[in-house]
Amino acid sequence: MPHVNPEILRWARETANLSMEEAARALSIGGVRTSGEDLIRRYEDGTAEPSRPLLLKMAKAYRRPLLAFYLAEPPKRGERGEDFRSLPGERLAESRGQLDALVRDVYVRQRLIKTTLEEADEATRHRFVGCVRQAQGIEEVCGLIRSGIGFDLAEFRRHRRVEDAFGYLRGKIEQTGIFVLLIGNLGSHHSNVSPEVFRGFALADEIAPFIVINDQDAKPAWSFTVLHELVHIWLGKTGVSGGEIEQGVERFCNDVASRILLPANELGEFPIRDGDTERLVLDIGEFSRTRKISGAMVAYRLYQAGAISKVKWQTVTQRFRELWLHEKVTARRAGEGTSGPDYFVVRRHRMGNALLDVVRRNLSEGILTPTKAGKVLGVRPHNVTTLLGGA
Repeated sequence: MPHVNPEILRWARETANLSMEEAARALSIGGVRTSGEDLIRRYEDGTAEPSRPLLLKMAKAYRRPLLAFYLAEPPKRGERGEDFRSLPGERLAESRGQLDALVRDVYVRQRLIKTTLEEADEATRHRFVGCVRQAQGIEEVCGLIRSGIGFDLAEFRRHRRVEDAFGYLRGKIEQTGIFVLLIGNLGSHHSNVSPEVFRGFALADEIAPFIVINDQDAKPAWSFTVLHELVHIWLGKTGVSGGEIEQGVERFCNDVASRILLPANELGEFPIRDGDTERLVLDIGEFSRTRKISGAMVAYRLYQAGAISKVKWQTVTQRFRELWLHEKVTARRAGEGTSGPDYFVVRRHRMGNALLDVVRRNLSEGILTPTKAGKVLGVRPHNVTTLLGGA
């Protein structure tokens, strides 16, 4: 068996955001005579060599391919663009391992699609990537994006469900050549990434731009997030978004996205009545439901307009999150004992029609292999045909 560089073992564990003790528990190693932590230390200082079965366990626990453990030295940190998030220290630490793995996975998919488009002579440079600047102002950028994707606010609101309204918006964005994916974990619910640490990711590539929405977030928030990330692409800024209210680029993207979905003149129609927080939450909830947007976004706009205080805005936003979590638990309990939605239907929805079309077309022409197609779609190669067949 090839020798494993101990630095690789340390790098893999640390980038998975695991302490030695946590790694030992995840690997189920250690006993009375030698603790798991001591064993990890020995492997990482080179005084002990891990067996192949243990390396297989490490690959799973550290979320790295097995081949990574046979590299000569740790690779440089993968480029994921700017981190636009503003997070407390504990949340930032929480996000590192799983979010880094998720972003790496998105980059692999994006590069495969970009290469495929180039090999199929389908690659075109999208002029909208990086075509605007913050200095142009919120209203001008709103207008350019609305016309650029052909967005009709009345049509968006005519849809009965928020999921359908999002589908309309997603379709408009994908028609421009942007791939919009719904990804909130590394393949199972055990690796869910909280929307409090990651809401979206924009990869502003001129040939294969990607937007990733954290589908662990509330569905009414998806439309706002996809527009927020779209602004990132029009600014030409790759990066991760989420966390608390920010200044600079994030504030600008928030303002543009929220004004596209809720024009300034409509905000004045909201009835600010005297009453407690629960009354305000009910009023915002009704106002937002008819417009197929999230209550949290409406609360943000009211705060920005000076209609409510910062404390009231934060309190209302937290209350909307509590209500959503309660609804999520209730829905899960109601679904217990049922088979749930078909796996392939869910997977198709997460990948989006734009990605499915490119994979289907280039798989049939032999440009993409089933293995690469499976990597792009997040399924095993033998499931690719089934996934594409019903799309």
